[in-house]
Amino acid sequence: MTVLEQGQIQIHTENIFPIIKKAVYSGHEVFLRELVSNGVDAISKRRMAAMAGDCSEGPEAKISIRIDREAKTLTISDNGIGMNVDEVKRYINQVAFSSAEDFLEKYKQENDAIIGHFGLGFYSSFMVAKQVELVTLSASAGAEAVRWSCDGSPNFSLEVAERSEPGTDVILHLMEEELEYIEPTRIRTLITTYCDFLPVEVQLEGETVNKREAPWRKSPRDLTDNDYIELYRYLYPFQGDPLLWVHLNTDYPYNLQGILFFPKSTGRADWEKGEIKLYCNNVFVSDSIKEVVPRYLLPLRGVIDSPDIPLNVSRSALQTDRRVRSIGGFVAKKVGDRLKELHRNDPKRYAESWESLAPFIKIGAMEDEKFADQVADLVLFGSTAAAGEGDSPDPIPGEGGKAYTTLAGYRTRLDGANDKRILYCTDEAGQAGALALWKSQGAEVLLADTFIDTQFIPWLEYRHEELKFQRVDSELDESLQEKESEISDADGKDNSEKLRDLFKAALANDKITIQVQALKGDNAPAALILLPEQMRRLNDMGALMEQRLPGLPDHHVLLVNRKHKLVEGLLKLSAGSVITTGGGGGSSPSQQLADDLGRHVYELARLAVGGLEPNELAGFQQRSADLMGKLMERGL
Repeated sequence: MTVLEQGQIQIHTENIFPIIKKAVYSGHEVFLRELVSNGVDAISKRRMAAMAGDCSEGPEAKISIRIDREAKTLTISDNGIGMNVDEVKRYINQVAFSSAEDFLEKYKQENDAIIGHFGLGFYSSFMVAKQVELVTLSASAGAEAVRWSCDGSPNFSLEVAERSEPGTDVILHLMEEELEYIEPTRIRTLITTYCDFLPVEVQLEGETVNKREAPWRKSPRDLTDNDYIELYRYLYPFQGDPLLWVHLNTDYPYNLQGILFFPKSTGRADWEKGEIKLYCNNVFVSDSIKEVVPRYLLPLRGVIDSPDIPLNVSRSALQTDRRVRSIGGFVAKKVGDRLKELHRNDPKRYAESWESLAPFIKIGAMEDEKFADQVADLVLFGSTAAAGEGDSPDPIPGEGGKAYTTLAGYRTRLDGANDKRILYCTDEAGQAGALALWKSQGAEVLLADTFIDTQFIPWLEYRHEELKFQRVDSELDESLQEKESEISDADGKDNSEKLRDLFKAALANDKITIQVQALKGDNAPAALILLPEQMRRLNDMGALMEQRLPGLPDHHVLLVNRKHKLVEGLLKLSAGSVITTGGGGGSSPSQQLADDLGRHVYELARLAVGGLEPNELAGFQQRSADLMGKLMERGL
């Protein structure tokens, strides 16, 4: 192979400022974060250098921000280590050279927080300023103050300046379109957003704005419950108090601190962006950290602070890599450990919090096998059984007196014949008839009444192959039916067969399967709509994929209770009438009334499962009133 030419790629400096202004940073306002962070770095460097005996310690550290409306300038000052002329040339004129890395290499104290990492923070000034001046004096003995100035082109000037105390002033001559940054309220907002928890005072026109203390940097032993609650209230005002919290702290294999809160359920949760705030050495970076924590933990609230999460040069976008995934796994494990601790030490409080905890645990278990192993024994279901008594009762009393049980606890109370069948209900009102039947026979039913359960129950069956979940209205076994013989008439038909014919004629719908049984209990309904378990699950899954509520599928079972008064009245009406199969085509007023009553019983069953559309309700109510009047006239 013939080599035609070798050399170095040339980067033209006149192209760097348009890139900084338009591409490097996602928003102009972050310039203040970058400049204040640089000032805090300079203060940290001065403290470290003073400890080594290389410079004076200086006065109490602070960042000062001043506004000059007439000159249209914004000045950010620090009393940190400052720079001499050679350092200005090295750190300012060489774009993307990181002074923080150079400084740490010299002093080797990596435990001290140096925020700067990319060397481009200072140049964020040119997003809002048409000209930037830097006046600095090094804290080193015998140093001379210098002034650096640049108008956003590759050209700059460097000259001797006057400054009495070590430190640096960055003076921004704002562009006309960026004059919002000479408004005190705007600057105050940016300080509280980005710099609130920096350990150095940030003053605006002489008044300290930031809180300074970051609770997540403290040991949990040094914090009270009220400290955690106050932090939550400060970060999320008007959101009430948190349920519980998890304090994160590790320095290997990465450095990470934080506090995560479980909020009380409000019915609203952000499963896409999240509400956890990401910080880097106490500097706010982003309120979207979906690349850091697993999706099922995004609706948690609080703070994660780590200098080891890889950022792009603007610190506002995260890169998915092995370290980030490892951090996400660490956070998930700590959350799981905290939930196990609460469940073990305070089961009643855990049960009272379950409605808010359930989405995190169920979605997390389905999406993360390791998390599922952690929380396998922590999943609760509402139960129709009464709450137990004792030190560790099961069912456990929860909020509002509702009883909760674990799957293992439920299985211990099953009889031997049905120890693999798990009865559950998804809508106590809509499935009230079937639920009452099971309860009347002493059966315990689990309440799986959240939208997530349509996916969670099949997942549980997949995880526990020996179990079979059955919704109360999917089928009724023999224990709910009266065992009694029926007498056939002259045509060889018993009452069950007659009722089947009556309902087929009244409904005239081949997609509806008619079953007739004698159901136990005085409160058993006139009819129930049953959906075989697998058919119902397919229907629910289709609704989920189409992002709608599940409705009543065309094919379903109508179970008629031949012992109910309405059904017995239907038989009396039909006595002596000629029944046809066309629906409503009877040869007498009695048969017409029987058809109306059959349709009414069916509509009652549909109403119980939410199968009547809103536009059908008014007509149903009127038909019901008319029908009751006619039945009373007949003495039925």
